[in-house]
Parts: sequence; structure tokens; C-alpha cells
Amino acid sequence: MPPRNRQPERQPAQAAKPVRPVTITAVVDPVAALASENLDENLYLYDTNRSSGSTGFGTPELHSRVRKGDTLLWNVIPLECETYVSLVDIEIDPKVAEPTQKVYPGTDIVFWTAEVKQDLTEPLPYRLSFLLGTVTTPFTPKARPALAGPAGDGKEAR
Repeated sequence: MPPRNRQPERQPAQAAKPVRPVTITAVVDPVAALASENLDENLYLYDTNRSSGSTGFGTPELHSRVRKGDTLLWNVIPLECETYVSLVDIEIDPKVAEPTQKVYPGTDIVFWTAEVKQDLTEPLPYRLSFLLGTVTTPFTPKARPALAGPAGDGKEAR
């Protein structure tokens, strides 16, 4: 009987971090925000990373858990579909992420995307600005969402 070909020894697989898209959705009540001139009480933020420890769902102070290499995607959904709402700016430390405005092909629907450039040890607040209705001055809530590092690092209490 011929000798068996010896299987090469398997090296332990390097745990490659998969790129994880984290979608951050801003749900806006534009009619109430325009009537009250207050976006803080009419902005509800959600993300797709609750299982990794994101907190503050349904508030303008969402803390999204992210790690280096994650792809972020921001979009907006109006509660009143007949009133215009658009995310027009994201202010964030460019050492961490540089959001770019894009448009879904074949539509006029805007979204923003960025890659997380480094792991975070402390929450990093950022600012969102929106256009509502026919008002040409952007609405920027006082409350600020944040990007936060991996859960369990003991650096923050929420």
C-alpha cells in the first residue's frame, strides 16, 4: 500500500476582523421639529449594532459601539413622508472617521459613509445637521450621538 500523503499541519487561523457595516438611522419628525423649532425632541437614532453594546436607542444621544475597520453608514427616514428631510453634514474628528456624502444610484436619496480609522477608548461625540421642509438653515440638535469603543472596556458608564 502506498504511503499516505501527509496533510500539512494546520496553522492556527489568524482571526481576521471582518468588516462590519454599522448602519445609523436618524428617524426625524419634521413637522413637529419645524413647528417647535426643536430637533432634539423630534430626532430618534438607531443603529444595527445593539448586539455589540450600542446604547441610547430612540434618543438623539445614541452611543454606537464600533471598532477600527467598521464601515459606518448614516441615513435618514422622515416620519412624515411628504415633508423633506436630508442629512446635510456630519462633524466628527477626522482622525477617527471622514464621512462622505453619497447618493443611491438612480435616485436622489442621500446617505453618508465612513470607515472607522482607529479603536476608541473613550466615547467620541459627533454632530449631525439636517435640512427640514423648505427651511434653508440646517437644524442641528444640541444632544450629540457618539461613537464608542468595544463594550467591556470599563471606560464608560451608561
